[in-house]
Amino acid sequence: MSPYLPPGRRAGPRGRADAKPERAPAAPPKNYITPRGFKRLMDEHHYLRVVERARVVEEVAHAASLGDRSENAEYIYGKKRLREIDRRLRWLHKRLAAAEVVEPSQDRGDVIYFGATVTCAYADGSEKVFDLVGEDEIEAELGRISWRSPLGQALMRKKEGDTVRFQHLAERSSIEILEVVYRPQEPDPPSRWDQHKAAMRGEVPESLELPDDLAADDEDEDGEPEPA
Repeated sequence: MSPYLPPGRRAGPRGRADAKPERAPAAPPKNYITPRGFKRLMDEHHYLRVVERARVVEEVAHAASLGDRSENAEYIYGKKRLREIDRRLRWLHKRLAAAEVVEPSQDRGDVIYFGATVTCAYADGSEKVFDLVGEDEIEAELGRISWRSPLGQALMRKKEGDTVRFQHLAERSSIEILEVVYRPQEPDPPSRWDQHKAAMRGEVPESLELPDDLAADDEDEDGEPEPA
C-alpha cells in the first residue's frame, strides 16, 4: 500500500488516488417464506431424494445391464430424468438453506409486512384480497403474491386507510387499503412425502444432505428448474 494515501483509498492506473473506496458486494435479499411454503419445499426435497431418485437410479442400473446403452431408450431417458431430479435437488437445497421462516399469524397491527392478508379496493368498485408470501410459494389464483412483486412492494409498510398508486406495465391503478390482518395459514392436503411417511409408519430419513453421486450440474443453478 502506498504510504502517501489515506486508509481506504488506493492508487489508480497513473498513481492518483481514486475518489471512492471499493464497496463490498451487497448481501443477497432474505428469502422470507411462510411455514406452509417451507414445508412444501422440505417435503419435495425429501420425496425426490428418498423415493423418486432411488427409483430412477434403480431403473437406470437395470437398463444399463441390458447391454448397448447408445440405443437404449430406457437408459437414455432414465439418465435425463436423473439429471432433472438432481438439478431440482440442488435448487431446493439452495432455497432451503437461505430460507427465513416467518409466522404470518403473529399480529403486527394494521401495518403491512410479510405474511399480511390485505383487502384492497380498486377505483372500479371491486375488492381483492392478497396474502403476501415468499417467492417460492406464489399462487396468484388464490391471491397469494410475492412480497417482492411490484404490487407486494407497493403495499409493504402501508397501513389501513392508505391509498397506494400502483403501476403495472402501462396501466396505473389507485388502490385503497381497507383491511390488514395476520392470521394462521390453512394447512395443505397431505403431500406425496406425507403419504410415503404414513405408508412407512414414519420410519424414513429426513436429511437435507445432497446425495454423494449427484449428477454433474450442466445448467445455471440460479434459475429455477421446472418441478421434478
